Amino acid sequence: MQNETLKDLYIDQLRDLYSAETQLTVALPEMAQGASNPQLQQGFMQHLEQTRGHLVRLEKLFETLGESPSGKTCMAMQGLIKEGREAAGENQPGPVLDAALIAAAQRVEHYEIAAYGTVVRFAQVLGMNDHAETLRTTENEEKQTDQQLTQVAEQVNQAAKA
Repeated sequence: MQNETLKDLYIDQLRDLYSAETQLTVALPEMAQGASNPQLQQGFMQHLEQTRGHLVRLEKLFETLGESPSGKTCMAMQGLIKEGREAAGENQPGPVLDAALIAAAQRVEHYEIAAYGTVVRFAQVLGMNDHAETLRTTENEEKQTDQQLTQVAEQVNQAAKA
């Protein structure tokens, strides 16, 4: 089905985000299991809980729209997760693998920041200020997660350098 209006595109983009977040609920526990740094493991599990909250928020937005969140697969997230799994298999367990996992996770975060930023702007233009506020909250949480990953990376990258 082709999108004919900005609202159609907005709903399509929300479905894409819903798929992305759903895929992450599977990938994050795998990433936590592969990490050796306790702070990184904990960060991945905290992000898993946060991701579940993002799904609940999106479901509520779909309810207000009278739409279903299903029906779309986020190919970008599928590719990012695949790359992350490949990186996990290509690196020695320990700090080098942790650095690779952080790199993969930050790619995911940057994708999510861009995607949420887009739907925030769409919601604003559509006059859906309550949606924009909800989506901005999620966008900000994604930015915070990226900052936390950067902080952990400072330690991990030094350990991987050796």
